Amino acid sequence: MNIDLSGKNILLTGASRGIGEALARSLAGAGARVSVHYSKSAEKAERLADELGNGARAFSAELSNPIETIKLFENVVKEFGSVDVLINNAGVAIHSPVDNSDEDWLADWHSTMNVNLTAMALLCRKTLGHFEERGGGRIINIASRASFRGDTPEYLAYAASKGGVIPFTRSIARYYGKKGVKAFVVAPGFVRTDMAQDFMDEYGEDFALNDIALPNLTTPSDIAPLVTFLASGLADHATGGTFDVNAGSYVH
Repeated sequence: MNIDLSGKNILLTGASRGIGEALARSLAGAGARVSVHYSKSAEKAERLADELGNGARAFSAELSNPIETIKLFENVVKEFGSVDVLINNAGVAIHSPVDNSDEDWLADWHSTMNVNLTAMALLCRKTLGHFEERGGGRIINIASRASFRGDTPEYLAYAASKGGVIPFTRSIARYYGKKGVKAFVVAPGFVRTDMAQDFMDEYGEDFALNDIALPNLTTPSDIAPLVTFLASGLADHATGGTFDVNAGSYVH
């Protein structure tokens, strides 16, 4: 089955590395114009946008800042003319032991929530208004297996933030479907990325491997085809659904 996203404008957060980069390449390969959002590495994001073609452009925004988050949406619409698909992929996983000082632990909590949950919600809210004007569109939010099974004590905030993604997305699917909006969740397990390296440095790669049913860790390229498929409209009657990509490490 060939997926054709020609003419589709996609706002993709956290697009310059890891899962986001794999998503950007897959979506652009299907013909979409992709906004390559980044927060730090401008050179890498701009180089990726050039490689993607189809009019892709790099957009900077610090998602922990609500004003910058809102401006990201506005800048993409201004540059592209419209958004057809929103993919909230950006996230942080801050190592925050429970015996940290109250101040440090709370700072990590707020930083995690600001990026993983609040920025996601703000972009969805802006997109919903845009979709209502245009007759619909698709939202794909990246959660985690931690949304369901939890995580280690050092990543309590991460698990809590990703847990919030699920009911938020389901609410959109249930109450905006008649307005043409479809919303999905993709919940990866442990994925071999730079962001996961801190975990492997602390617990070891064998810890992650022993936790899964398959012989090798999930990679970003294992997630990209599913997200591209959901963006295509070929699975619209699965709106509200959560799709697990966790190598059999959590089955529910």
